[in-house]
Amino acid sequence: MRRHLEVLGLTYTGEHIEEHLAWARGEHPAPSVLLERILGEEAGHKLARRVERRIDMSGLAERKSLEAFDWAFQPGLDKALVLELARLDFVRHTEDLVVTGKSGTGKSHILQAMALRACQQQMSVRYAKCVDLLDDLYAGLGDGSYLQRLRRWAAPQLLVIDDVGLGQVKKRDDEPTAAHTLFSLVDKRHGRATTAITSNIRLGAWGRYLGDATLATAILDRLAMRAIRIDIDGPSYRQKLARDRAKERGGKLPDDEEPRAPEPAT
Repeated sequence: MRRHLEVLGLTYTGEHIEEHLAWARGEHPAPSVLLERILGEEAGHKLARRVERRIDMSGLAERKSLEAFDWAFQPGLDKALVLELARLDFVRHTEDLVVTGKSGTGKSHILQAMALRACQQQMSVRYAKCVDLLDDLYAGLGDGSYLQRLRRWAAPQLLVIDDVGLGQVKKRDDEPTAAHTLFSLVDKRHGRATTAITSNIRLGAWGRYLGDATLATAILDRLAMRAIRIDIDGPSYRQKLARDRAKERGGKLPDDEEPRAPEPAT
């Protein structure tokens, strides 16, 4: 029997067949009930492994959940809208999502939680910080794999580009601007797959950050055509945690809210 199960690829069942048989001897189930139990556990195990592979391949370093989000700390955030988006119909409809706000307001948490749910729903997902994504594409310019890398970033049903405006965009004089590189990716995905972005700077400041105001406008134009916008105008949760830790240690931090990431100088 184990050999048959191995040939059929039912390895999980093979490892637990004695448990199933012992249960059957004690419960005397109908054949269909026993078969449902065996196949149900095998299918559940295979599904869980597929989800784990999708999460591993997505680039998600943390497994955030909306259940763990502190909604009370951001009362101005439309919770109903976020939970509606978490059903991921916007991904199925190839709509885009742009979330803006100061650093620490929960933008990344929300998009990482949605990316995790997408993996759990058997969608293809990739997640990256903006600077890391651009660095990967720039590396492709150096080793001749640019088009291959661009296709990989363009392929998933959901691409999350996190923290536009944070970190220094690297480039040499002989390389295209970050705006050109990001435009190529957004344009390739436009209308075909969902791109979700968080930004720590005003959208109007993208041109200075990415190095080309015209192409930055073109990126935003494409996103605006199919994008859902959320702006989180609230305090920094990270700064709250820092204040709480300081109080525990007897120290004190100012109550000033954390400012948006500094915008690049002209």
